[in-house]
Amino acid sequence: MLIETGRSLTARAGSAAPYTTTMTNEAPAAMGADCERLHPLPRLIIPTTAPFDHEPDQRHRNGRRVSPRLALLACAALVATACPELSARAADQTPPGAPPPEPSRIFAPLASPQPVNAYRSGSGAPGPLAWQNGADYDIKVSIDPTNKTVTGSEVITYTNNSPGDLDTLWVQLDQNIYKEGARADFSSPERHANHTDGFSIESVSVGDDGHTTPIQPLVSDTRMQTPLPQPLPKGGKIKLRIAWHYTVPGPWGGRTSVTPSKNGDIYEIAQFYPRMAVYDDIRGWDTAPYLGQEFYLDYGDFDYSVTVPANFIVVGSGALANPAEVLSQEQRDRLVTASKSDQRVMIRTQADVEAAIAPPPAPVAATPSPAKPDAKADAKPDTAPATKTWRFHMSDSRDVAFVASAALLWDAAKLDLPPVAPAPGKPPAPRLAMSVYPVEGIGSHGWDRSTSYVKHAIEYFSEKWYPYPWPNAINVGGHGAGMEYPGIVFDGMQDRDPMLFWITTHELGHGWFPMIVGSNERRNAFMDEGFNTFIDALASDHFNHGEFAPKHDSEYAPDTGKPADDIIKVLKDPDAPVLMAPSDVVSEKYRHPVTYFKAAYGLTLLREQILGPDRFDRAFRRYISLWAFHHPTPSDFFRLMDSEAGEDLSWFWRGWYFNNWAPDYAIKQVSYVDGDPKKGALVQVANHGWLPLPVVLQITWADGSSARMTLPTETWMLRNEITLQIPGSQQIRTAVLDPDRAIPDVNRADNSYGAVPTATPQQH
Repeated sequence: MLIETGRSLTARAGSAAPYTTTMTNEAPAAMGADCERLHPLPRLIIPTTAPFDHEPDQRHRNGRRVSPRLALLACAALVATACPELSARAADQTPPGAPPPEPSRIFAPLASPQPVNAYRSGSGAPGPLAWQNGADYDIKVSIDPTNKTVTGSEVITYTNNSPGDLDTLWVQLDQNIYKEGARADFSSPERHANHTDGFSIESVSVGDDGHTTPIQPLVSDTRMQTPLPQPLPKGGKIKLRIAWHYTVPGPWGGRTSVTPSKNGDIYEIAQFYPRMAVYDDIRGWDTAPYLGQEFYLDYGDFDYSVTVPANFIVVGSGALANPAEVLSQEQRDRLVTASKSDQRVMIRTQADVEAAIAPPPAPVAATPSPAKPDAKADAKPDTAPATKTWRFHMSDSRDVAFVASAALLWDAAKLDLPPVAPAPGKPPAPRLAMSVYPVEGIGSHGWDRSTSYVKHAIEYFSEKWYPYPWPNAINVGGHGAGMEYPGIVFDGMQDRDPMLFWITTHELGHGWFPMIVGSNERRNAFMDEGFNTFIDALASDHFNHGEFAPKHDSEYAPDTGKPADDIIKVLKDPDAPVLMAPSDVVSEKYRHPVTYFKAAYGLTLLREQILGPDRFDRAFRRYISLWAFHHPTPSDFFRLMDSEAGEDLSWFWRGWYFNNWAPDYAIKQVSYVDGDPKKGALVQVANHGWLPLPVVLQITWADGSSARMTLPTETWMLRNEITLQIPGSQQIRTAVLDPDRAIPDVNRADNSYGAVPTATPQQH
C-alpha cells in the first residue's frame, strides 16, 4: 500500500513507456570470501510497465501544483545489483559473527512440535476425535487462626473420557513446594529460604459413601500417585476421597499466604486442596513437578465450603451459595443495590471492620430476680456462634481460591453483562465486580478505584474477545502476590494509580488465558502470560480515554513505553531464551522480558504490522472460542492463526518463537536514473536481518512533499537487496525506513538517507 502522509493514495498502472527491472539473489561479493551464498538464480531482465501515468488533476503541496506522479512511490522496479563499496559498508554494520540472512532457511516449511492427528487438526482446531477428562470437586476446609493451619477433605469425581483404561490417578500436591528438600529448593533456592511441612495427607480412598477402598498413595515431591483397585474404563467415573491439613505460609509464600494488616491477618488461600493432574493426548499423565511455574488443570464444577471465625468474611471464586447464613440483612441489601449501580457500593465499611475486630463488651452483672416456676435449671444465655461456614459454587472452572479475614472492606458494582445462574437449578442473577482490601488500601489513588478497574477489564475483554462466563470478578488487596485464579485475583494493598490499574487488568486478563483457554502454563508459560499481556496493553489504551496508556511496566515496554525500542536489548542478548523454551528453564532474569514482553509484543507485531487488526482480531477470537475450556498447544495456535488469517506465517513463528531473530534493514544508496532527478530515483534497500517484517519506506522530496510504501515480507524470499525505482522530477531530501519506529530494527543507524529525517509518525 502506498500512503501519502495524511491520506491514502492508490497506485494505478499507466501507459508510460516500459522500463526494465534487473534482479538477483546472489550474496554480494564484497561480503567476504566466507560469505555463504544463497541459492543463485540467473539474472532476470523483465520488461515492465511504469506503474503511474500522468493524471489530469493536480494537487497542491506547499503552495505548488505537483503531479501525483512526482509524489507517489512506485513498487515497480526491483533491481538487485551487487555494489562492492556499499556492501562492504553494510558488512561493517552487521553484528560480529552474524551471517547474512538465508531466505531458504527463513521461509522453509515449519514442522510444528505436535503432529496433526485425529485429536488435533491441521487447521489448529480440536480434531474430530478430540477428548478431555473432567474433575468435579466437593471440598470442605476450615481455617485455624491460632495455628495458621488449613484442614480439609474433598471428594473428587473424576471422569475418564480418554480412549483407554486408567489404572492409576495422579494428583498435584502444590503445597509441597514449601517443604524443606523439595525439588524447587534446588531449582530456585533464592525463593525458598522459608519452609512448611507441606501437605500432610491423612487419608486417601476411592468409592462411594459406605463402600470405600483405602488407597496407599505414593508421594513424590509435589505429585501423588494413587493406584486404583481396578482400572477406570473409558467413560467411567470414580470418586477419589482425600483428607489433609497444612500450615499456611507467611507473605514469603507468594501465591498463597497469611499476611498481617492493621486490623488483622489476611488469608489468601490457593493451591489449598489436592488437585487432579491432567491426562491428555500429548503425554498421558502430565506430571511435571511444581517448581514455581504455574499450573495445568482440567475443568469441572466446584462446591466448596470454608469455615472461619465468625467475625471473618470470605470472598471466593464463584457465587456465594448461603448469603442469608453469613451476611447481615444490611449487607445483603447493599449487594442488591450494587447489582444495579455502575458506581461502587460499600458492602462492608470501615466501621463494620472496626466493629468486627473490637473486643466483646465486658459482661454486666445482672440483678438477681426470682426464678420463674417454668424456667429450666440448665438455661444458658444466647451467645453468637464462634464460627461461620461460607459455601460457594463455581461451574466450568479449572480451580478455585478465596480470601478470608476480619480486616477486609468490601465494595461492589454491577457488571454490564447478561445475568448467569449462580448454581444449577438457580435463576439467572446479576453479576458483580468486587474489591476487598484492608484500610491500608483506602484512597482515591488506591483501592477506592479498584472496582472500576475490575468492571472495565471484565466488560472490555468480554466485548473484545470472549464473554466472561462466571458470576463475579474479585480483586483482593493483600500482600501483593500479583496472582490470578478463576473469578478472583490477589494483588497488593499498597498498589496505587497506574500500577494498580495495570496489575488489576493483567491478573483479571488471566481469566481468558489460561482460565478460559486452558493452555499448559507449566510448560508453555508464554501462552498465558504473553497472550494476556497483549490484551492488557490494548485495555490500557481503551480505559478512560487512555488514562494509563501506554502500558509501561515490568511486563511490557519497561524502559520507555515504546515496545519496538525496548525489545531490542532482548533480541540482541545472546543468552536470552527463546519463547519455545520450557517454562522451568527460563530464569527470573528473563521471565518478564521474554515470557511476558516478547510474547505479547509478538502478537502486537502480528496485529499491527503483518495481518492488520481486522484479520488478526477475527483469527484470535476464533482461537479463543474453539479452545475455550480445552487445552491448546503452541502448535495448535500456530496452525489456527495460519488457517484463519490466510497466511503462511512459518517465517514469523520460526523467527520470533523458535529463535530470537530480528529485523535489520538498511538504505544503502539513493541515486538517480542517468544521474537526472527528473527521470526518477533509485533507492537501494538491503535486508541484514533474519526476521523480514513488512517495513515502510518514506520518501520526502526537496519541496517537502512525501509519500510512503510498504515492502512486504515476500520481498526477501529470493534476495537480500532490492532497488526501488521511484518516479519523480525532484531530488530526494530524505529516505527513511520504518519512519514510525514501528518494528524492532536492531540497527537504526542505517535506516535513513539524508542529513535530517523528516518523517512524521503516523497516528494509530
